[in-house]
Amino acid sequence: MSDPIKHECGISLIRLLKPLEYYKEKYGTAFYGVNKMYLMMEKQHNRGQDGAGFASIKMDMQPGERYMSRVRSAQQQPIQDIFAQINNRINTALAEHPEHENDVDWQKKNIPYIGELLMGHVRYGTFGKNSIENVHPFLRQNNWMHRNLIVAGNFNMTNVDELFGNLVELGQHPKEKADTVTVMEKIGHFLDDAVAKLYKQIKKEGYTKREASALIAERLNVAKILRKASKNWDGGYAMSGLIGHGDAFVMRDPAGIRPAYYYQDDEVVVVASERPVIQTVFNVDFDDVHELDPGRAIIIKKNGSMALKKILEPTERKACSFERIYFSRGSDKEIYQERKKLGKLVFPEILRSIDNDLENTVFSYIPNTAETSFFGMVKEAQNYLNKKKEEQILALGPKMTAEQLHKILNIRPRIEKVAIKDAKLRTFITQDSSRDDLVTHVYDISYGSVKSTDNLVIIDDSIVRGTTLKRSILKILDRLSPKKIVVVSSAPQIRYPDCYGIDMAKLEDFVAFKAAKALHEDHGTTHLIKEIYEKCLTQTDPSNKDAVNYVKEFYAPFSAKQISKKIGEILCPDGINAEVEIIYQSIEGLHSACPKNLGDWYFTGNYPTPGGNRIVNKAFVNFFEGKNERAY
Repeated sequence: MSDPIKHECGISLIRLLKPLEYYKEKYGTAFYGVNKMYLMMEKQHNRGQDGAGFASIKMDMQPGERYMSRVRSAQQQPIQDIFAQINNRINTALAEHPEHENDVDWQKKNIPYIGELLMGHVRYGTFGKNSIENVHPFLRQNNWMHRNLIVAGNFNMTNVDELFGNLVELGQHPKEKADTVTVMEKIGHFLDDAVAKLYKQIKKEGYTKREASALIAERLNVAKILRKASKNWDGGYAMSGLIGHGDAFVMRDPAGIRPAYYYQDDEVVVVASERPVIQTVFNVDFDDVHELDPGRAIIIKKNGSMALKKILEPTERKACSFERIYFSRGSDKEIYQERKKLGKLVFPEILRSIDNDLENTVFSYIPNTAETSFFGMVKEAQNYLNKKKEEQILALGPKMTAEQLHKILNIRPRIEKVAIKDAKLRTFITQDSSRDDLVTHVYDISYGSVKSTDNLVIIDDSIVRGTTLKRSILKILDRLSPKKIVVVSSAPQIRYPDCYGIDMAKLEDFVAFKAAKALHEDHGTTHLIKEIYEKCLTQTDPSNKDAVNYVKEFYAPFSAKQISKKIGEILCPDGINAEVEIIYQSIEGLHSACPKNLGDWYFTGNYPTPGGNRIVNKAFVNFFEGKNERAY
């Protein structure tokens, strides 16, 4: 994605099912879980680079012995920072007590972070808050082991005000209104309630207060707690949690918006936001890693038993399609094929744009994450040329000369690496007058790779704001002197905010929105904008569970091609010599390429929850009233 977008988060959870001595004997270290967690977080660093956190719980510790540890970082390289801190603590302890180098029992009691239950989190600061206080995991502490709660998630709630109000009605006094804190306190409330009721019941059965502790851990119904806590949640989420005595859970939203995958054998239970992470770190096959179904939770009890429990009734599956287009790593077997197909399906529009002239067309891609869709696009170009070659050979028949045959067979798609991003350059100057000149040098180009008679086709994952295209990429590509530049988005036009974890909050940031607004001005239909605004005003009440997305009417008068053409006009910089055309993937093509992930609200406005419709209407109200603020 040439436009930087803050997005997503990544979760990791490991439950070691054997004593730590087992891993020391088999793998040579009692730090097996810590090492695996480091790898899982690094393999998901694409999901968040603003912060990282790690937490662990040690089983069966005696009173007075520390059993929970947490470390977080908001440094420039947060994963490396937290594991440097962990390694420093481990190495210091072993250096001071070399006699315990192979004493696993001593290490567990005296070195933090070594436990049977581990959680990791990588984060993007979607609200621009990157201080350590905003980094997961969040910790809710209590002197009762069973009431300690550690929470981390990949999520965003659309109804935080409502959830906050619920907590106040329950008699709580939350320290802030952030959705992470609100969600944790909601779970914590029902955890406290469940523990108190169990304690009272166990006392009635004649057990002592000390005996009650183990029985509470055994009887605690985590699924029931989650059902009560999540009753009014509206959003997309994959929520993970650890309870002080050793229970753990990962819960997914009813529409399956945010992803979660798991693996289990006799040594571990593992959960992550992406399948290939588990495959790579634990060296297991694709079919061994399972997707957590929407509305369900993985519940891992202190005794190591794992169960899948239905928490909320699943709704229509709307798994995020942006996961497939861009966010998740392309090493997933299914995602790799889907991205190739996205490139393939947009090829007919490319062919139209270049008047079928493949001989005078160069294909490339920006940025590197668009490489897989580029492969699909080029392969389809090869298929097209092969068909043309076959027709020419059959038409010439026996009269064909060797020279003619060689000429026909030698035609192939022209592929060049025309732009290379200079990773060392940082656009640190914020003043627009100075910054524009700087960003034009972020990419180096391969001079001589394109002729003045050539079309230059560049594929991107998606075009959100188009700022980088206009300020940098198109100007740079024009230096190659092509006759036409065709910028292809493997994703459809982004028209609506995302409120489930991706930082796309303001309508006026989207170039598709700017294009539709310009078309209203061109067609003399700007009066419709005020009418839409008045309708949107009626839909922003947080209590409205049947909100309608009236922003769809803003785009309705125009076809996707009209909007794409206008986007091309908006993004074409002054003084550029080449003709510029912008091509987007169709909605039908998206669904064909990614049939299991039909969550497309940022493209279509079809939000999977009522909160999404309220948010998009509020975003339009903010735009109309000139409020430069987020809608959620």
